[in-house]
Amino acid sequence: MDQVIKLKKGLDINLKGKPQPVRRHAVSSPEYTIYPGDFPGLIPKTAVKPGDRTLAGAALLFDKNRPNIKITSPVSGEVVAVNRGEKRKLLSIVVHADATQESKDFGKKDVQSLSPEAIKQLLAEAGIFAFIRQRPYDIVADPNDRPRDIFVSCFYSAPLAPDTDFILEGEDADFQTGLDALSRLTDGKVYLGVRPTAQAACLTNARNVEVVAFEGAHPAGNVGVQINHIRPVNKGETVWTLQPETVLYIGRLLNRGVADFSRWTALTGSEVNEADRAYYRLLPGTNIEHWVENRICRTNEPLRFISGNVLTGVQIAANGSLHAFDNQITVIPEGDRTHDFFGWIRPGFDQFSVSKTYPAPFLSRLIKKEYPIDARIKGGRRAMILSNEWEKVFPMDVLPEFLIRAILSNDIDKMENLGIYEVAPEDFALCEFADASKMELQAIVRRGLDLIYKENQ
Repeated sequence: MDQVIKLKKGLDINLKGKPQPVRRHAVSSPEYTIYPGDFPGLIPKTAVKPGDRTLAGAALLFDKNRPNIKITSPVSGEVVAVNRGEKRKLLSIVVHADATQESKDFGKKDVQSLSPEAIKQLLAEAGIFAFIRQRPYDIVADPNDRPRDIFVSCFYSAPLAPDTDFILEGEDADFQTGLDALSRLTDGKVYLGVRPTAQAACLTNARNVEVVAFEGAHPAGNVGVQINHIRPVNKGETVWTLQPETVLYIGRLLNRGVADFSRWTALTGSEVNEADRAYYRLLPGTNIEHWVENRICRTNEPLRFISGNVLTGVQIAANGSLHAFDNQITVIPEGDRTHDFFGWIRPGFDQFSVSKTYPAPFLSRLIKKEYPIDARIKGGRRAMILSNEWEKVFPMDVLPEFLIRAILSNDIDKMENLGIYEVAPEDFALCEFADASKMELQAIVRRGLDLIYKENQ
């Protein structure tokens, strides 16, 4: 490892329901749903209509302003629905999968023989480029740009997050091919953020990259935190960010000639049977209903199903689908039938508290290792309180409270001065959890990023 960075701020929320390091079967479903909203910055236009046939890797939609960026189907089958909302906003596309899968053939490629433009064109055509984000704005990257650097966070630190070492086991060849391709797309460096304890061979033996280890609590795994401590983004600069699974997509495309979006997905949460908390092979858009229904501890209480983790994930129905960037499904109690006598001050050792102010939750944090948690807000919405509570869990060189105030007042100059180009909504997820005012900070940051992007166009 080239260097080790120790973070002093942050918070690990040790929840009940961690996945066991066990690989189970692949999960399929009759229908797969693609959500354009998973790809911020993309103005979707449909490339198909109900009744059309599609191959895995064939385009379902494309970006109106950058038609070369496509979102492709994870499976072959028939397009059965194109769902729209108000003002005909495209909400989702549903594909009924064939019994026998067929993939669009892009041909095997030698990375070294391809120009950077050819690599980007291939990734865009296969639908993989849409999984590359850029900072600033945290939107789908522009293929016409040449980023200053590329960052790949190779571990997840959120509650109940999957183990990246386990996910990447046996994927050495595809992962290195993906890194080789990325190294040709920038004049700067490709940075891998890892844990000091990383053991996966594809991380410890990675070539053409700079490996930086991060030691500390969540959000150490957030790529924005890693960028801030390695080489921050200044106005006028652009960097790209990827998940390690996206690097695998690139490697599979080049080595095998197909767009294979399958990923090891963890089934987590306190309401999942302990024996079923494991890793399953899923494609984006997989319907979870028949996979999850027989793996729930109790069905007589309202449950919350989340695509992703409890801090940044998307709430879905019991028959909902896995969203594009998520590699875990979390099931926790809804909590709407739970009524605590004396509220937070009641005796007991089963509550989690960020602060040392409240005696019972704080003592439970010292004694208990894992906590069941439900979806209740546990507080009333009120005016924003400047209490310095966000800074304690925000390990970036940014003043989060002042930045949020600038966004709420639509003060673009202050937003720029306070570091809006460096952040993404997920960086404020822990602040949102700790916030006494119960403000929806991630939504506020997304609104601010959209505003400043529009102003700079």
